[in-house]
Amino acid sequence: QLVESGGGSVQTGGSMRLSCVASGFKIDNYAIGWFRQAPGEEREGVSCIASTYDGRYYQDSVRGRFTISRDNARKKVDLQMNSLEPEDTAIYYCYGENRYAEGDYWGPGTQVTVSS
Repeated sequence: QLVESGGGSVQTGGSMRLSCVASGFKIDNYAIGWFRQAPGEEREGVSCIASTYDGRYYQDSVRGRFTISRDNARKKVDLQMNSLEPEDTAIYYCYGENRYAEGDYWGPGTQVTVSS
């Protein structure tokens, strides 16, 4: 399973670091992505990091503010979020996809609230 942590409340312009930790499996062969879902909205991709090379993807609205990183030894993927805006308020989920199509995992989510 995957479990997110690090959510909470922060004011506009603040920072927050989310962590996604795997339990029961190694993440070496998994691409890990962060998604978010705001109330009344569809779930959207925010950022992801590849399993086999140092490839990273960012949604346009977070590029330059968010940074994704992974530590395979600790089975962890972090999302550093800076210059947070009220529009970043959402439940943030991490998702792991196996490169050999051997299964995927969703975390239960962590709430991020940015107040103006």
